[in-house]
Amino acid sequence: MIGVYDYTVILTYMSLLAGCTGTIIAMSGLGHPYIGMFLMLFAGLCDGFDGRVARTKKNRSPLELKFGVQIDSFSDLISFGMLPAAIGMSMLRRHERLTDLPGATESWIDPATSMAHTDLYRAVLIIIALIYILAAMIRLAYFNATEEEREQEIRENGVAYFTGLPVTSAALVFPMVLLLHYIPRFDLSVPYFVVMFIMACLFVGRFKIRKPGKKGVLIMVGIGFLEFLAFLILIRVTP
Repeated sequence: MIGVYDYTVILTYMSLLAGCTGTIIAMSGLGHPYIGMFLMLFAGLCDGFDGRVARTKKNRSPLELKFGVQIDSFSDLISFGMLPAAIGMSMLRRHERLTDLPGATESWIDPATSMAHTDLYRAVLIIIALIYILAAMIRLAYFNATEEEREQEIRENGVAYFTGLPVTSAALVFPMVLLLHYIPRFDLSVPYFVVMFIMACLFVGRFKIRKPGKKGVLIMVGIGFLEFLAFLILIRVTP
C-alpha cells in the first residue's frame, strides 16, 4: 500500500479531515458556518505541531521527508484555502436577499431589478473566493518549489523566512472576523470577503516574514485557543 502511515503524519491527516469536514458542512447546509470555523481552528492546532512531531523521528527516509512536505501543502490548501471560502459562501447563502445587505431598505429597492443586483453582488463575492483559493494554491506551490533555496538560506544565515503571508494564518484571521460577526450581530458577509481578498494579495506578496520559533507557535496556538473559548462563551450566554 502506497503512502506513509506512521505517527509523523497523523496530525497532517487530522488537519486535512477537519478541513474537508468543515467544507462539506458549510457547502451542504448541514450546519452553521461557525461549525466550519471550529474545525478550522482545530486544523490550525494540528498544523501548528505536525512539523515538530514529524521532526522527532530522526531516521526518516527521503521519501518520508518529501511525502510530508507535499501532504502538508495539500492539507493546507483544503483547511485554509477551500474551507475559508466555503464558510464565506455559507454566510452569503444565509444573507443572499438584497434586503439583507448592509444599509439596504425596502424603500430604495426596485423589485424589477433587485434580483439582478443580488446576482451581481453574489458573482463578485464568488470571484473573490476563487481568487483567494487560487492565491493560496500559488503560495503553497511556491513554498514547495523553493524548498532548496530556503534550506540554503538557513545554512547561510541561520534564520528561516517565509516569502508572502503563510496560508495557515487563515486559521487565526477568519475566526476573528467571525467573532466580530457574532458579537454585534451585524451582517459582516461583505467585510469577510474583503478580508479574504486582502489575504489573497498577501499570500502572493513578495515580502519576507521570519518563521516563528517555538515561542511564536505557542503564542499563535494560544490566540486560537482564546478565539475558541470566546465562541463557546458567546454561544452559551447569548440567546
